[in-house]
Amino acid sequence: MRVWRRRLLKATAMGVLSLALVPVAPGTTTARAAAVTVAGDGGGQWQGDVLDALRALPGLRVVEERPGAEAGYRFFVLGLRQPVDHTDPSAGTFEQRLTLLHKSTDRPTVLFTTGYEVPLSPRRAEPTVLLDGNQIGVEHRFFGTSRPATVDWSHLTVRQAAEDHHRVVRLFRGLYRGTWISTGGSKGGMASVYHRRFHPDDVDGTIAYSAPNNVDDRDDSSYLRFLDTVGTASCRDALKTAQRQALLRREELVTLYEAWAASTGRTFRIVGSADKALETAVLRAPLMFWQGRGASACPGVPAPDATSEELYRWLDATALLSAYTDPVVEQHVPYFYQLGTQLGYYDVQTAHLAGLLRYPDAVEPRNFVPRDIPMRFDRRAMPDVDRWVRRHGSRLLFVNGDQDPAVAEHFRIGPGTRDSRVHWAPGASHSAGLEDLPPAARAEATATLRRWADDPADAAD
Repeated sequence: MRVWRRRLLKATAMGVLSLALVPVAPGTTTARAAAVTVAGDGGGQWQGDVLDALRALPGLRVVEERPGAEAGYRFFVLGLRQPVDHTDPSAGTFEQRLTLLHKSTDRPTVLFTTGYEVPLSPRRAEPTVLLDGNQIGVEHRFFGTSRPATVDWSHLTVRQAAEDHHRVVRLFRGLYRGTWISTGGSKGGMASVYHRRFHPDDVDGTIAYSAPNNVDDRDDSSYLRFLDTVGTASCRDALKTAQRQALLRREELVTLYEAWAASTGRTFRIVGSADKALETAVLRAPLMFWQGRGASACPGVPAPDATSEELYRWLDATALLSAYTDPVVEQHVPYFYQLGTQLGYYDVQTAHLAGLLRYPDAVEPRNFVPRDIPMRFDRRAMPDVDRWVRRHGSRLLFVNGDQDPAVAEHFRIGPGTRDSRVHWAPGASHSAGLEDLPPAARAEATATLRRWADDPADAAD
């Protein structure tokens, strides 16, 4: 990981606490508008509507206020002007999409790092529910609409994203001055840890759900061992048989795949062909099965005498055949770019498919990124974060499902880690949450969260 320092842009550093707010005349706010108190330069206070406070934050644009939030909340879609390169202001800016679920400025605030596009619906993350707090959702740089007109992919790094999150916290602390908790699931959980690596004091604690930690991308033995032991032997064997059958009937399944693609206007230019896309889906099927479906779906794995149509439908439901077509791959180019340049990826089992494979690079991240985008893997990035967690990390909660292949390689605490814990949810997969933990562990994790947030146990009751 490149370890570098930067000077905060002067406009940002000076502007966060200098909110030039104009008081709203009595009676001009609606009955549902939330009154907020914001500290000014001289320690004075200003009363007004949160919408006016948001509009006064430097670099922030209120895109719209949307309905549908739960009682007591208001939901806003926002845009924040961010540097493309936090070390070089001349590189230009882009607008990063944010969302805000506003409860009250005297409640804790949860920074929800998505890792992908930010949902534009008012859904509270688990820590937000437990703390009855505010929530700021952050779309990851270069995902969704959060990208410059011309993308220089070399600026899509964990450090640049951490700086994005840092500027979000600095900006909104002028409005939400209480405790802050960061959270995210899967790649969003990874992003929350990366943010803490470079700005450990931005928030008061972090809960990372189902967050992989691929320290050495050259060693994928943990994933292979997981696939050799997860579930029952009969279910694992059934999955291998279904994979073999899919490739033995490759021509029939590809015909079905191409017919569906033609009927929906889908193409395979990035991956290369429907044949290669099918092979990729077959190879990824076991990991996606355990990540998204789990042991309860074992009886539904097609038997050897299943029809080709049944096999095709199962593969589609398990490995999402639409995911390898251009419209979907194009949306996920930033994801695969990050996998192939810093985050790393997993390996798959192939011995049982000997003689049936045609594409050695089928599951490589490069397969999903257009060839005109350069990619070079940085082997320093993940070891750097891992060392920080083990030697200097503090107030970190990792919540994993023990049936989730994504965390076959997971974050571990070390001798220098303080006030932190790794929790495992028995029988849970990639959607594991605190509610899936055994009662004692759930109570401990919830109490830890509330302690970090200075929130009494009955705050959300």
